Amino acid sequence: MAVLRVVIDQAKDVVDPDQADAARGLLHGLGATAPQRCTIEAIVPAGAESEPPAGADTLRRLALGRRELGAAWQLGVVAGVGGGMIHAPSLFAPLTKHDKVNDYDQTVATVWDLRPWTAPEQLPRAGVLWQRAMMKRAVKYADAVVVPTHEMAERLGGLVKLRDRIRVIPGAVAPGFAIPHDASERRVALGAPARYLVATGRAETLEPVFAAAVAADADAFVLDAADDAAPSIAERAVAAGLDAPRVHVLSRRDAEDRAALLGGALGFVASDPAPAWPWRLVEALALGVPVIARNGGVHADVLADGGLLVEPDGYAEAVQQAAGEGARRLSVLAADRSRAYSWEGAAERVWALHADL
Repeated sequence: MAVLRVVIDQAKDVVDPDQADAARGLLHGLGATAPQRCTIEAIVPAGAESEPPAGADTLRRLALGRRELGAAWQLGVVAGVGGGMIHAPSLFAPLTKHDKVNDYDQTVATVWDLRPWTAPEQLPRAGVLWQRAMMKRAVKYADAVVVPTHEMAERLGGLVKLRDRIRVIPGAVAPGFAIPHDASERRVALGAPARYLVATGRAETLEPVFAAAVAADADAFVLDAADDAAPSIAERAVAAGLDAPRVHVLSRRDAEDRAALLGGALGFVASDPAPAWPWRLVEALALGVPVIARNGGVHADVLADGGLLVEPDGYAEAVQQAAGEGARRLSVLAADRSRAYSWEGAAERVWALHADL
């Protein structure tokens, strides 16, 4: 009987909610698509629940907590983990020397964001250093490294020497992500008016989005803003003609708030085509929200024909379409495109990857 061992590093201490959701979603998908005579073991840090998480058949709880485990694995100290087929839904992986030929050991890691290499100034320094150190270990020891888009695969191939070990397996929304029953109340609590856009991006990419909101007589909500980004984002909004009370800068919100806000929006605008999986864009697709994205980068890969790919000077026209006669068509396109992304589909590719290795 084959056992696929999946690292669930955020089973207790969640430091990146999107990647934690992705790990749980993938584990659930793996359980739903497991081939005959294949089982799944979850590898978790100390302090996690004593029962296997949904999708896993068994559990291996390690002796170290997540923080200590991350430091140990960065140094290559992986005692107690064991061998076999190991799949890590992030770079948090036991990357060390192993024998794939004789012992059938194999280790696969995953990268969701290339900014530690392409734009390190946008991220906390400690996280950048850890990611880079783990990538060095992946280059040396991983049997494959998974990225979610072809554009990211091409860029990663130019950054590190992984050659033919890069694989593309897209992500999806968290299991159960949907507009909550109290969506109206949540929108009121967030200060949402009747007409508003939801956007993501950095201050310097958002100014034309704010100008489009002015043209559409709509407020603008910015999701996932850094804690210190609100003043610069508000400054850009005012420069674009959007009155300060009509721009709402939000840090990380829970899934219910995000779904409620997206569900009532005229449209969603992704203004920064960074080399990272666009979590909010995929959530908007799943809810059938009209999507407008800055052309280029991962957006062309992920959105394809599921929305409007535009240059910054095209936001205003695109928003007018989303807010007017094009709304229904764009909603249908978004919902259709969202079917390309499911954790069951990702899991089937993971099973195939490990079989190929």
